[in-house]
Amino acid sequence: MEPKPALHVLVAAPRGFCAGVERAIKIVRLALEKYGAPVYVRHEIVHNRFVVDGLREKGAVFVHELDEVPDGAHVIFSAHGVPKDIPATAQSRGLAWVDATCPLVSKVHRQAERMVEQGLHILFIGHAGHPEVIGTFGQVPEGSMTLIETRADAETVRPPEGDLGFLTQTTLSVDDTAAIIAVLQRRFPEIAAPRSEDICYATTNRQAAVKAIARECQLVLVIGAENSSNSQRLKETAIRQGAKAQLIQRAASIDWGWFDHVTSVGLTAGASAPEVLVQEVLDALAARFQTDVSEVTTAMEDMVFKLPRGLAA
Repeated sequence: MEPKPALHVLVAAPRGFCAGVERAIKIVRLALEKYGAPVYVRHEIVHNRFVVDGLREKGAVFVHELDEVPDGAHVIFSAHGVPKDIPATAQSRGLAWVDATCPLVSKVHRQAERMVEQGLHILFIGHAGHPEVIGTFGQVPEGSMTLIETRADAETVRPPEGDLGFLTQTTLSVDDTAAIIAVLQRRFPEIAAPRSEDICYATTNRQAAVKAIARECQLVLVIGAENSSNSQRLKETAIRQGAKAQLIQRAASIDWGWFDHVTSVGLTAGASAPEVLVQEVLDALAARFQTDVSEVTTAMEDMVFKLPRGLAA
C-alpha cells in the first residue's frame, strides 16, 4: 500500500459562527422548545444549508413571505434584518413574531434612521439584492438612500443636492470597502461617516485570519454557502493573497482534482458555517493525506449578544 502524500493544513482562527449567528440559531431552537413545532422562519435564518436543514428537522418551517404563515402562528425574522413593513404586517395580522436580526445589523438600521432624520441622503455601500441591504433600505423612506456597489459607482454617483452620509453592509470586503469610502470622501469631503465601523468584527477578523493563512498556502478551502456574502469575501481575500481558493458547502463538495501538486492547504469557514463542518473537512483530508494540521490565530472573540426578552428566561 502506497503511503499517503503529505499535506500541510493551516486552519484559520477565528472562523465559523459569529455571535449574531449563534444568537439567531438559538432563538429558533428556544422558540421551538417554548411554543412547539411548527415555528415559521421568514427566509433562511442564516445562509447555511446544514444549519437550515437541522432546524427544519426540529420543526422550523422556512417561508419566503409572511402570506405563507398561517394566522395565529409564531414567526421569526432572519439574522439579516427585515424592512419595517414586515413586523408591521405581522403585527396587523396578529402573528406572534420574534426578531432575530443581528444586533450589529440593527445598529446600521438605527444609524440610517438618524441620518435621514438629520436631513442626510445616504450612500449605502453594499450588494444589490442581499437581504441585509433590502432590510436596511426598508428602514427609511423610499429615495433616502442610493446603493453603491463598486468604486466605479462611487466615482460616478450623482446624489441629490444637500448633505450626505454613508453606511455599509456588515459583511463586505474590508479592503474593497475602504477603497470605495476613500473615493466618496475625496468626491464629497463633507460626507458624514457612521459613528463606528459598520463592517462587523466577525467579518473583519475572519478576513484577517484568511490573509494570514493564504500567504502560506497553495489552496484555501472556504466552508460556506454561495449566497453568503461573508463567505464569498473570504474566498476573494484568499485569492488576492495569491492562493487558489474554493467555496464549498461541506466535505462532499470537494473536488480532489484541486489537490494535484498541492502540498499546503488553508481552511476557514464563513460566519454561518458550524464547526462540525470544519471537522468533517479535516477528517476527509486526513483520509486521503498524511496531514500536519496547525491553527493560525489572529484574534480572540468573546462577543455574546442578549436574547430577546421573551425567550431569554
